[in-house]
Amino acid sequence: MEGTVRIVFLSVIFLASQINCQEAVLHISDGSENREYCIVHNHSWTPLSQTLADAPLYPLVNMTSTRLCNSSRVSPDVMKGKAVVVMRGDCDFSQKAIVAQSLGATALLIASNTPLTTPSANDSDYAKVHIPLALMRYRDFLEAQQVFGEGMQVKLYAPPYSKIDPSIAVILLISIITVSLGGYWSGACERDRLNSCVLGGGGGDNKADSGELSLYSPLKVVFFVAMMCGMLVLMYYFYNVLVYIIIVIFCLASASALFSCLDAVMEQIGCGTLSFSVRNWNFSVRSLLLAAVCISIAVVWGVYRNEDRWIWILQDLLGIAFCLNFMKTISLSNFKICVILLSLLLVYDVFFVFITPFLTKNGVSIMVQVALGPDASGEKTQGNMVEVPAEPQAPSEKLPVVMRVPRFSAWAQNLCGMQFSILGYGDIIVPGLLIAYCSRFDVWVNSSKKIYFVSCCIAYLLGMILTFAVMLLSGMGQPALLYLVPFTLITSAVVAGCRGEMKKFWAGTTYEVLDSSREPLLPEGRTDCRVEAERC
Repeated sequence: MEGTVRIVFLSVIFLASQINCQEAVLHISDGSENREYCIVHNHSWTPLSQTLADAPLYPLVNMTSTRLCNSSRVSPDVMKGKAVVVMRGDCDFSQKAIVAQSLGATALLIASNTPLTTPSANDSDYAKVHIPLALMRYRDFLEAQQVFGEGMQVKLYAPPYSKIDPSIAVILLISIITVSLGGYWSGACERDRLNSCVLGGGGGDNKADSGELSLYSPLKVVFFVAMMCGMLVLMYYFYNVLVYIIIVIFCLASASALFSCLDAVMEQIGCGTLSFSVRNWNFSVRSLLLAAVCISIAVVWGVYRNEDRWIWILQDLLGIAFCLNFMKTISLSNFKICVILLSLLLVYDVFFVFITPFLTKNGVSIMVQVALGPDASGEKTQGNMVEVPAEPQAPSEKLPVVMRVPRFSAWAQNLCGMQFSILGYGDIIVPGLLIAYCSRFDVWVNSSKKIYFVSCCIAYLLGMILTFAVMLLSGMGQPALLYLVPFTLITSAVVAGCRGEMKKFWAGTTYEVLDSSREPLLPEGRTDCRVEAERC
């Protein structure tokens, strides 16, 4: 009984998540070959079948020589029982549909050279139209004519798609794996540093020597967030210039990050290094090969960055490497710095997502405008209204600051234009810095079960699930830090409080940065770093 209730409950949730979109599919065939094209209709006005099998088959009549605003000079015998294609313009959609209907047509396709918008009519005309009506690109019709000639048969159908798209699960998987690996890597590096303490070495190798940076001053954190705000505003006003600078920086930084990640993997699996010298310069074969691979991947992404169909794979790969290397390189010295940084970035995220739409001319938030590029002001779907370009558009440059996964269930929408589920790098890096701190703290207190690291990762996962749930229920994008920051900060504080380690957790770092009189934290059973012959 309980199992049945669960199945029914899940079924209700799934069915409730099914929505009827305004994009649909025009299936054209001649008996031996078939193709599909994007069309736009109004589901509440002229609903279409949801599957190809259920859709009726119509012979197609080419009447693009007329706009069909009246029935003069049109023979009913030509249109009776057939789908008809006419050109857009001169009169309302409803008038064309009423005329076509009166002449016996069973479906109306309106070819357009201008963007396809959701067809609508006056309230009094809605009830008068009883045949399917949709808009299609005129260039698609010309292409179909070249392929099929005059013997075309068509089906119109609008498959529903689920708001709970599998791409969300992929994004969730990418984010949790990235923060977990980044946190683990940071903790492993901290363990290596503690194990490599030499006589008189204090708390381990200097971070500057290993190329790592530590944020330990609240003033520096405030300055860092202020710089981010200023950069975002500059990107909003000078996007067309700065976007290319950011793309170049991303290519260089992500290639370097990917090299660091792959080199660490090679080192971990024990891959040997073969070296040779040229004029007193030593070169590692492994490093040269890895560098060539990483640079090649970054260059390919840079060249084909606007190719939606497959380049998202390389962007996500480079993005994962970038986030991992950032979490390993930038460390927060104590929980106080974590609280200050994450809280300020939460306010930053909420302000630029929810508040700035009231301050911009087009009503689009600065964060969305910068993340999605200039086209963000004319998003393809706004409420129940849809706009699809009639002609191929020159690709607009977008900042490489998000993980992108195409929506797998939106087949009709992908005919009209690729749709993606996205997650900003900041929604991985910012909580990831706290997770990395928790991982290092586990090393400092010699926590065998990695309680801080594991609990913070679980909190991050729950925060991400809540973010997507709110997004699906509200139908609009969410600032993920609004949910991730409270989940991770509160969970970490509760764990520290329950274990009676809040004072240590708040003070943090083993490195005597601000207060030289403070005793550094060391693993249990170790009172100093005077360990002979310990090497990394």
